[in-house]
Amino acid sequence: MTWLHFRQYCLDMKTIAVTIDEETLDRVDELRSSSDRYSSRSALVRAALAGFVARERRLREEDRERRIIQEHKGSLADELAALVAEQAPT
Repeated sequence: MTWLHFRQYCLDMKTIAVTIDEETLDRVDELRSSSDRYSSRSALVRAALAGFVARERRLREEDRERRIIQEHKGSLADELAALVAEQAPT
């Protein structure tokens, strides 16, 4: 990453304050110090939050799809039965 790209990357960042317990902070520091993947606590926390947000979005989408399927299960079952009957007549 060039200096200009890094500078722009940093300018796009927002600073937030997070309060966490000492045990969690110790674990963050252990992970940070034992890995070359994270240059700082902030980098590790950004990666963790990005993973959390992605999982939460996926879970919300799965819940939405489950509700849709539940809502339409009768008509979906009818359509499935019609497709099976059409493709494999008895």
